[in-house]
Amino acid sequence: MVFNLIRKLTFYQNMLEHFFSCPYCGAGISMLLDPSIFSQQYIEDCEVCCNPIDINYSVEDGMVMEFNAISIEQ
Repeated sequence: MVFNLIRKLTFYQNMLEHFFSCPYCGAGISMLLDPSIFSQQYIEDCEVCCNPIDINYSVEDGMVMEFNAISIEQ
């Protein structure tokens, strides 16, 4: 039990917190990014308006080099 808690805390300590605005409603969003993945693209819904956001980012040397959060035309 304690080992699992330590492993989870270590995982979250290595994450990068990134702030951006929803392209639909403008709400401020905080997202944890995994710096061990160089480049990633996925769809995530806004926590406020529930519209889908196309997330695309790249990380280099533990820093976010590029981040895009764009609306998906429906």
